[in-house]
Amino acid sequence: MTKLNIAVAGAGLIGKTHLKLVSESTECNLAAIVDPSPEANEIAEQYQVPLYASLNELFAANKPDGVILATPNKLHAEQTLQCIYENVPAIVEKPVTESIEDGERVYREAQRLNSKVLVGHHRAYSPVLETAKQVIESNQLGKLVAIMGSAIFYKPDDYFEIGAWRTKKGGGPILINLIHEIGNLRYLMGEIVGVQAISSNATRHFEVEDTTAITLKFESGALGTFLLSDAASSPKSWEQTSQENKSYATYEDEDCYHVAGTHGSLSIPTMRLKSFAQGEAQSWWKPLQESVANIDREDPLKLQLQHFCDVINNDVEPRVSIKDGLQNLKVIDAVIKACETSDYVEVK
Repeated sequence: MTKLNIAVAGAGLIGKTHLKLVSESTECNLAAIVDPSPEANEIAEQYQVPLYASLNELFAANKPDGVILATPNKLHAEQTLQCIYENVPAIVEKPVTESIEDGERVYREAQRLNSKVLVGHHRAYSPVLETAKQVIESNQLGKLVAIMGSAIFYKPDDYFEIGAWRTKKGGGPILINLIHEIGNLRYLMGEIVGVQAISSNATRHFEVEDTTAITLKFESGALGTFLLSDAASSPKSWEQTSQENKSYATYEDEDCYHVAGTHGSLSIPTMRLKSFAQGEAQSWWKPLQESVANIDREDPLKLQLQHFCDVINNDVEPRVSIKDGLQNLKVIDAVIKACETSDYVEVK
């Protein structure tokens, strides 16, 4: 089969990761880079591919088989619509758009034109997450009662110096990081129907939050808590526990999620399972049986790219559709409103 030609728009932090994966793929070629910044010239020379300042220039010169949009959040709606109207399949990094209104507009247009668009919630391809889901669905935990989650880590100063937009509205950890977690939580526990939250910028003093504490209500009646911070020296985040992204220091003994049911509990990603023996009456006076579920780790971003090629070549349905990305954004929007109002906010 002929290799697909894939362009990457945005040569920033996540864009560089996509560039490397596309260039190493056996299923696609890196066709071009789209980025107006002067720094992108050196990157294009490194990969020996054409550089364009905009999608319009790319499409006018040589339309690729697909585009990965790894650009700032504020550009997602406009650029995704460009790909839709040009009939070019795309992966748009999360969040799918900055606003619910833009997300709904993009969703309508994609539906109307039967477009192939994936949203870059790449953890949906994680074997770790898939194994956790299998344990939950096996009923080893019984009826789900609660989940505790965390994404607490320390972003270095140059992260904000390189991308000053991350210090402004739309660039904080709620939109950049929490939206990944919402996708995971929905996958593991079902739909989120309401949230309460409080946030603070007392550590970094940016326009955006650096720390947020959240409570969640799931459609099943289960409840959850989640602690988010990009200013805390802690390893309790997906990146630092899953061992999937080798760029991060990781800690094999740490977890970032704990799912509890009426019969047992599962810590993720160590996959430590504690449950009562089958048929035994549950009691905190009695010991839980301990075991560890086996997992095979693989880079979810690599698996996402393989899926993207499959969507283009074989008309496979996107695993994370615009509708999924939009629902994650609606939960995020509820979290932001809850932070602003200190009220319980239903997810519409």
